[in-house]
Amino acid sequence: MKLVRYGKEGYEKPGAIDAGGGLRDLSSLVEDIDVSVFSPEGQRRLAALDLRSLPRVSGEPRLGVPFVGISKFIGIGLNYADHAAESNMPVPKEPIMFLKATTSINGPNDDVKMPPHSTKLDWEVELGIVIGSQARYVPLERAMRHVAGYVLINDVSERQFQLERGSQWDKGKGCDTFGPIGPYLVTADEIADPQKLSLWLDVNGEAMQRGSTSTMVFDCRQIVSYCSHYMTLRPGDVIATGTPPGVGMGKKPPRFLAVGDVVTLGIEGLGKQRQRIVAS
Repeated sequence: MKLVRYGKEGYEKPGAIDAGGGLRDLSSLVEDIDVSVFSPEGQRRLAALDLRSLPRVSGEPRLGVPFVGISKFIGIGLNYADHAAESNMPVPKEPIMFLKATTSINGPNDDVKMPPHSTKLDWEVELGIVIGSQARYVPLERAMRHVAGYVLINDVSERQFQLERGSQWDKGKGCDTFGPIGPYLVTADEIADPQKLSLWLDVNGEAMQRGSTSTMVFDCRQIVSYCSHYMTLRPGDVIATGTPPGVGMGKKPPRFLAVGDVVTLGIEGLGKQRQRIVAS
């Protein structure tokens, strides 16, 4: 199932996308898209619904972050060997973990605000894992039982903040609006294999990133298990799993975003995003 939240920022309503691509209103059944909805039990209840019996939402309302309850927004760095190469960094022997501030979380099509002192604003299309049940010290063979579903993420990054201001990744990843998530939370049953998804990203209509999750250094199962050994993963936590090559930092010469640029991106089965870069 594709779960969404739609409407004016701060006043979003819960919804779902039906088989024909129409938006259906879930507000008569649930208050919001939270753990009660995307937990294993919540998903079983939703699966029994006939979405066609629910009110259809007309027009094209704004889509917000597709669920609430995110206590942690975790990132995995350099998780594609060819991206590590373009970054002039070694392929990691263990997953590189960092945190994006929860205040960076943004709607999938909302504007991205360029900080006033930013000079190297960059893009990263990424597959996001959404945790559905608490995970702590989880072995590999049980890791995927804790996954509620998947989302599309743009891990917006400011490379000067990240690499030239004390080499603190969190500082370059956590600015306001640097974490667009959505448009959908796609439940795990709809994704046959998260390691066989194509990813793409364009800037002003020009192709920048093309890749596949099949080339990840560490796959989703390994990432969930690994992270759970260093922090408790709670329902609603999100893990951005890394980006394929084609980021601005890796271009020759490097290319970065400016006010007025438009970024579009997508992942097979997970929908598309569109963001305009605006001054903060």
